[in-house]
Amino acid sequence: MTPIETVSEKCIQCKLCRKECKLLQKYGSPKSIADSFDSVQKNHRATAFECSLCGLCASVCPVDANPTRMFLEMRQEIFRLGRGDYPEHAGILNYEKRGASKRYSYYALPEGCDTVLFPGCTLAGTRPDKVVKLFDHLRQTIPSLGIVLDCCTKPSHDLGRLGHFHSLYGEMESFLRENGVRHVLVACPSCYQVFKEHGKTISVRTVYELLAEEGLPKGATISGTVTVHDSCAVRFEDPVHNAVRGLIEKKGLTVEEMVHHGSKTLCCGEGGSVGFLAPELAKNWSTIRAREAQGRRIIAYCAGCVNFLNKATPTTHILDLIFDPEAAIAGKAKVSRAPLTYWNRLRLKGKFSRKLDAAATGIRRDMPKAELVCSPRRRRGRKESAERL
Repeated sequence: MTPIETVSEKCIQCKLCRKECKLLQKYGSPKSIADSFDSVQKNHRATAFECSLCGLCASVCPVDANPTRMFLEMRQEIFRLGRGDYPEHAGILNYEKRGASKRYSYYALPEGCDTVLFPGCTLAGTRPDKVVKLFDHLRQTIPSLGIVLDCCTKPSHDLGRLGHFHSLYGEMESFLRENGVRHVLVACPSCYQVFKEHGKTISVRTVYELLAEEGLPKGATISGTVTVHDSCAVRFEDPVHNAVRGLIEKKGLTVEEMVHHGSKTLCCGEGGSVGFLAPELAKNWSTIRAREAQGRRIIAYCAGCVNFLNKATPTTHILDLIFDPEAAIAGKAKVSRAPLTYWNRLRLKGKFSRKLDAAATGIRRDMPKAELVCSPRRRRGRKESAERL
């Protein structure tokens, strides 16, 4: 059965998900939405693209109907029929396009590299210094660690643009696989979700799990009480939740949980690109989050979540806490904003191209009609490869 058919058959209209979700309160039960779905009707386009795809409905569903998959399938079907182009999405799609372009992408794989750090777009732009510090620290454990500055293209995936997503993601994984990479370390939960769900030959793990095992860099500890926002992309990943809390405690802080955490976490408001079409629905999530935080500083481990939540309540990225704890807890950590974020990404690319002695390098190559491929680049005297990405 398709996800839409599954929801239609399994949903018992118990209202547990509607209790949690403004979208379902607005449009009805998952079953009623599934039964009435017509991909050519304008109001059904709105229903599909106003879902945050956060998965909270799946978490509370007693019959495992998983409405999130239904809404994603609706988006895919609407886009397949040529009705999924919203001008409001131009900003996020251009952001993705830049991240997966010749100008901003960079792959550097040292000799013997089987593991790479994939920091993601937002972290690289807002906190390039933390990316460098994280990379240097991880190399103490993994000397042959490589770096990949690229976009996982989750925005296209979530907007139903499967052909574009599979093309770019497939090229990336093929390049890594053909150059001996078998493991990816991510700092972004959304990137984690993409690699875990679509990676065929590459395993993925968060840097937070590795840091919890191998230890933190030397630095000051602080005291105080904070709370944690778990990203909805990893709501069912208990090892990630536990690792993050362990790192926070190692910095000397006490964690007090909010009502919604772990598998029952809330969307920060950024999920599914809802804010471009229905800002009131997106803001609803961050409003609830601020209320649950009750004045405690939130520690999050997604740069996007931090950006969105910080508009509603004080929120800090865990890497700021790890590498600059006193400034982080005071809300004074160095965080860049657009358009400086794009300049930071270019500088980060230049820094890694100079500092990392890579046996294999690669960049995306811009093509007509926004198609993107990668072409390999090698340092002089280094082993050549005919592989293209």
